[in-house]
Amino acid sequence: MFDKLEEINSRPTPFQFYTADELWTDEHTSKKMLEYHLNESVDLSSRNKDFIARSVKWIVSHFGIDVNTSIADFGCGPGLYTTLFAENNANVTGIDFSRRSIQYARKVADQKGLDIDYYQQNYLEFEAKKRFDLITMIFCDFCALSPTQRKTLLVKFRKFLKPGGSVLLDVHSLNAFSSRDEVVTYEYNQLDHFWSPENYYGFLNTFKYDKEKVILDKYTIIEENRIRVVYNWLQYFSRDSLREEFEENGFEVVEFYSDVAGSAFSSDSPDMAVVARKVEST
Repeated sequence: MFDKLEEINSRPTPFQFYTADELWTDEHTSKKMLEYHLNESVDLSSRNKDFIARSVKWIVSHFGIDVNTSIADFGCGPGLYTTLFAENNANVTGIDFSRRSIQYARKVADQKGLDIDYYQQNYLEFEAKKRFDLITMIFCDFCALSPTQRKTLLVKFRKFLKPGGSVLLDVHSLNAFSSRDEVVTYEYNQLDHFWSPENYYGFLNTFKYDKEKVILDKYTIIEENRIRVVYNWLQYFSRDSLREEFEENGFEVVEFYSDVAGSAFSSDSPDMAVVARKVEST
């Protein structure tokens, strides 16, 4: 028992383990995630309905989206943004790891008569011949990736964009990092049976890495017949560190905002959004 508790409370190195498949492809957990996505009143897996509507209105205006605009939404979930982009006449592609989310998104597109290309795939492995005017990645998905994975993604973004194409994504800021603390909690059937329909004991260890500006929420789920560990990594950014990553990978940072609805940048905001433009090779 002592050895198991030592293991539960052990601190890995930043981004040592990657368990996204556990979160997005597990049958039970993916069902719970979809429920959170579709809860219009909360900001758990997606922004709330009013924010999304305001965000899309700003994106459509800011980027001049019309029938000639092609958009790819990485981590599209159940299509909350892609559906609205398509309703604004854009040519839309959505990529997401979750089979349940993609199935739901396709169902909505069929019901609304929208022609949206959906791919159920890890977006780190996505390939396409199609080229896009705008790539979006919303709800701080970028923060869940390691530095190596982020570089892989930015290289893909640059390849997929048309000349002069743009990326819009949001991240957690250092202001949010400062508000986080290291904690250890234990809960029976943690998060209201989020991890399993069966009874389980859930341990949550939150580790803070000050040098790297990374937070880890490490979940250890102990069921009668199995033990699982899920690592939820989050990278936090300053404007300078985010700009540096983009510029190192062939982008020019054009603008910073406090969110993807175009709110003016504030250093007090827990999040920030960036618009970056592909730089053409000379």
